Amino acid sequence: MNGLVSLEQACAFSTDEPVSAVPRVNQPEREPTNTPLCYATATRRRCGMLGVPRAAQQLALACSLTSMLGCARPPQAPMQDAGARPGVTHQREHTSVGQNAVVFPDGRTIADVAAKVTPSVVNVFSERKVGADRQMSPFFSDPFFRFFFDRPQRPAPGGRREQSLGSGVIVSSDGVIITNSHVVADADEIRVALKDGREFKAKLVGADRESDIAVLRIESANDISPIAIADSSKMRIGDMVLAIGNPFGVGQTVTMGIVSAVGRANMGITDYEDFIQTDAAINPGNSGGALVSMDGSLVGINTAIVSRTGGYQGIGFAIPSNMAMQVKDAILASGKVVRGWLGVSIQDMTEDLAKEMNVAPRAGVLVADVASASPAAKAGLQRGDVITAVDGVKMEDARHLRNSVALAGAGRKVRLDVLRDGRSRSFEVTLEEVQSQQGIGKTGPEQMGVFAGVVVQELTPSLRARFDVPSEVQGVVVSDVDHNSSAAERGLRTGDVIMQVNRKEVSHVEDFRKVARESQQRALVLIYREGGALFLSLSR
Repeated sequence: MNGLVSLEQACAFSTDEPVSAVPRVNQPEREPTNTPLCYATATRRRCGMLGVPRAAQQLALACSLTSMLGCARPPQAPMQDAGARPGVTHQREHTSVGQNAVVFPDGRTIADVAAKVTPSVVNVFSERKVGADRQMSPFFSDPFFRFFFDRPQRPAPGGRREQSLGSGVIVSSDGVIITNSHVVADADEIRVALKDGREFKAKLVGADRESDIAVLRIESANDISPIAIADSSKMRIGDMVLAIGNPFGVGQTVTMGIVSAVGRANMGITDYEDFIQTDAAINPGNSGGALVSMDGSLVGINTAIVSRTGGYQGIGFAIPSNMAMQVKDAILASGKVVRGWLGVSIQDMTEDLAKEMNVAPRAGVLVADVASASPAAKAGLQRGDVITAVDGVKMEDARHLRNSVALAGAGRKVRLDVLRDGRSRSFEVTLEEVQSQQGIGKTGPEQMGVFAGVVVQELTPSLRARFDVPSEVQGVVVSDVDHNSSAAERGLRTGDVIMQVNRKEVSHVEDFRKVARESQQRALVLIYREGGALFLSLSR
């Protein structure tokens, strides 16, 4: 899909120079457009529209459903009646709710919902050092990201301080805040600003990049307002929602839309995806902010948008509150998320496959392969099995199965209901820790030899989509490389797929770990990169 963009990073800015949040891409000259432009300096921020008369700008601002902090109230423009909607009433004479206010059957207005939830949404400011001794965030090494935001691939000589803006949601009275992992990635300092103007230094409790959730905590914060948490699985297409955050750093802003879709996956945004899609206007800076239902409860954490411009184009994605809270609980309990691993390659059951295998369409999830010595292999699963349920919960697609197994956690025993050769069978499987968390960390040369500073993980469907890796390519993907390491100096990059090491096939992380231990001084590495294979010679 073209134009997947994380929301917060466009408002990253340096204290020594202005940065355009939506820079121009090399294009032919054209008439002025309504492209939003955000300037960030050390002392102030301002937003405007290019090629739009001031009166039109004021009218556009006046017609926005927003609640901004730190910005002058826009002039009020007359609004036309859009007509009544089922279940709501337009008030004309009731001055306490204002002209044209939308009133729900219980008497509440959208303004009432906004007033209830906005104190629970905070602005998150993170600061990091970018210099010769510090690698930039993985988002800046993504060519797709740089296309939109024109950020340098390497930091400027001498180093500088870089600040970025995002949002967060207070979820408990003891100061626990949920935001996106990419909002606070590699941050040296994190500050949180509440709606009432108070600011606190925040501690990063833990972050989970696979789901893009991070947990912060602020100490000694009295009179804070944790948000109510909804069961996100009950959200339906067409439900009205509010999105709250700090777009482009202008201040806290509320926008309204509907749930456009649920269960969005394989978008290439995160490794574990089950997004709520919404058309509520969200923009860079909304990352980590709240998506709330009309009863004022949290249903999602705003995370990414699809955009050709870097700004709002009607397609936004939020991590469901159920998933966010599970990740939060795991981080608070142990500092990390330990996901369950079954050890199978799976795919959706299409109509054609269902006919060939003589099963009903969407009857379950097809097992394409079983890793040797994996929990699935130990339990007796085979290639061609169709997994229909996990602990009695029906599995209709691969996304649902993958998320269910991962969130069950390592060490958990689960019952799998399986169709094999037309007959139903059950297997009890003890899940192990997901292999992407068993990847190589930034270990010392005495442990990892030529691969010191290299992080790899399983080549998941989302990573295949992100790095455009064909299905026939097998290997492990490089998710991080210390730019001071010998591997980086020899040309290994984030996004490379390692297929062989010293002419030995590498299909899984465990294969890589084995050959990496044997490669203390030198290694001949076959990688896949940008449409072709390439050999690299690594040495210490």
